Amino acid sequence: MAGTDWDALFTGSVEDCWLKFKTLLLSLEERFVPLRKEYKEKKPIWMSYKALKCVKKKIKVFSKYKDKCHPAVKRANKAAKLELTKARRTFEKKLAANIKNDKKSFYAYARSKSKAKVQVSTLNVQGQKLTNDLDIAQSFNTYFASVFTREDISNIPKPTDIFVHPDDRKLNDVSFSQEDIDKELDKLRIDKAAGADGLSPRLLLEIKREISYPLFILFRKSLDDASVPDDWKCANVCPIFKKGNRNLAENYRPVSLTSQICKIFEAVIRDALVHHLEDKCLIKDSQHGFRKGYSCLTNMLTFLEKVTGLVDTGSAVDTVFFDFAKAFDKVPHQRLATKLKSHGISDKVYAWIMEWLKGRRQRVCLRGSLSDWLLVLSGVPQGSVLGPILFLIYINDLDFGVKNFILKFADDTKLFGSVLNSSEYSQLQNDINSLIKWSEDWQMSFNIGKCKVMHFGQTNQFREYFMSNRKLEVVTEEKDLGVWISQDLKASHQCSQAYLKANKLLGVLLGVLHRTVKCKDTANLLCFYKSIIRPHLEFCTSAWSPHYSKDKLLLEKVQRRFTRMIPHLKQLPYDERLSELKLWSLEDRRIRSDLIEVYKMVHGFSSVKLETFFEKDCGSRTRGHVWKLKKKRSNTNLRLHFFSERVINWWNSLENAVVCASSVNSFKNQLQRMWNSGQFTFG
Repeated sequence: MAGTDWDALFTGSVEDCWLKFKTLLLSLEERFVPLRKEYKEKKPIWMSYKALKCVKKKIKVFSKYKDKCHPAVKRANKAAKLELTKARRTFEKKLAANIKNDKKSFYAYARSKSKAKVQVSTLNVQGQKLTNDLDIAQSFNTYFASVFTREDISNIPKPTDIFVHPDDRKLNDVSFSQEDIDKELDKLRIDKAAGADGLSPRLLLEIKREISYPLFILFRKSLDDASVPDDWKCANVCPIFKKGNRNLAENYRPVSLTSQICKIFEAVIRDALVHHLEDKCLIKDSQHGFRKGYSCLTNMLTFLEKVTGLVDTGSAVDTVFFDFAKAFDKVPHQRLATKLKSHGISDKVYAWIMEWLKGRRQRVCLRGSLSDWLLVLSGVPQGSVLGPILFLIYINDLDFGVKNFILKFADDTKLFGSVLNSSEYSQLQNDINSLIKWSEDWQMSFNIGKCKVMHFGQTNQFREYFMSNRKLEVVTEEKDLGVWISQDLKASHQCSQAYLKANKLLGVLLGVLHRTVKCKDTANLLCFYKSIIRPHLEFCTSAWSPHYSKDKLLLEKVQRRFTRMIPHLKQLPYDERLSELKLWSLEDRRIRSDLIEVYKMVHGFSSVKLETFFEKDCGSRTRGHVWKLKKKRSNTNLRLHFFSERVINWWNSLENAVVCASSVNSFKNQLQRMWNSGQFTFG
């Protein structure tokens, strides 16, 4: 590859250049990359070369003496057993140490020891039960293609011009270098699947220095000519189960496995798009999905800050949770084109994106069986690099004309506002009608059966709301972005659900560890607990941190159960077990999480503005640090124990050196230092 004259080789169209590159690479792979031999009796994944050698020697010695009591046989058995134990222990320690960044390997190892295989074995289609892999794959592909939008190109509405800058600031072209391609190649992960072109990421990573220049030429030519090779438009679709009945195709999400080479160029285009949109402030602040500095937590905090603030003043609040039907698969391409232009994306970049979307094909892969190719008529590919940012552009103007509050996380949308009187109620209903009108104009239909209404506040009159003349269902509890929201705004239901999930998972983990992991030392168990169990108890905890003792104790029960799993600590009190394991109580970690979130807002690591939640204390007191926050008055316990109120005393009591830490990791280390030294006691 290094000796090839790429400038001379790459002549003709982009398709010709790509085929020359691909053909050469595949031919060299066939010549020089050895195939792995598949043995009928596979050796365990943890088996080392030294252990395997000892096992072979043991077999050889026994075949010689035919006596298990012979001293030579005993020595060989003992040596083999010692090496096998050592090999497995080393492998499992490495597995535990890397589990935070590589859970996939742990679960693959656990599944290899399990007799229960969770997979699509049958599919019910119109009363018929399909069992053949090819038939199931074909049925999946037919269903996934059935949700595509048949776009009405005769009546395309004109979008609002969001880009109001001079034309010379439009995104017309993308400037990139060979070094940029090198950086993207370095990010390749060898555990990812190859696309329809058959080029493995492991192969690309091994020869990244030799292929960065030809890829640079290819990408530059592709962008200049607005031409995309056919292989880059093909996707192997993998059905991913969501929830419900596993035998129904509608309960699966199609994830596209596309060309790894194309993804590298998509990342270059994506970075330019994101810089353009964020630099010009084109994406609305209501969108918290797929954006740096935003997250599920910032979305939930912003929502609950508004709602608890209104309820605290005696107001009534109604919230409508919207659900788009197959949102990513239904984006119409011609309408998306008008949105791209309205965001200042034109010329080469615009032409390349539209060419990338045009003429796409997909097939479903299931255990080696491949369905027929079908044309992709709409949507942005789930699993692609460009797809998410294109979707954000498409629904960016959903806010226009809405008078009440609206928040989005990708396609998850909620509309809410005060409804103390009839005029405010009418305004909220008008906003619902405005969203319906938007969905009709832009052919992005809502699943009205899954759209819900929730009423907050003691003065709420529980009014009815309608979408397309259909009355919306009223709920008292709703799961939003992984967090359960209750009508009384208390955290009890979320705590019980988090406890049930974490406790069940802890039981499953115990079973997995019992039959799979032989090395059950304390360090390994801690790694598994911190990476697999505890995150379920702490997801978005700043938005729902409980203040009732019963809820706190319920969550703590999971950690109590885990610490009793350590044999030599079982008889010790809980506090001593935590001290031995150097673990914080879950209540301490929730306070720590609150402080970290405030630090991010203060120093700009979060894109949510500090003023949304807090007011800086500009008093004349010189004690403490320079970022003291003002404590406000609350009328209800609900507001008093919400994030923006409960964290202030803890934050104001920190040292100046801690608050002014240079990075988030430095801030965490400072908190750990204070906690270790007893200078700062949580809980």
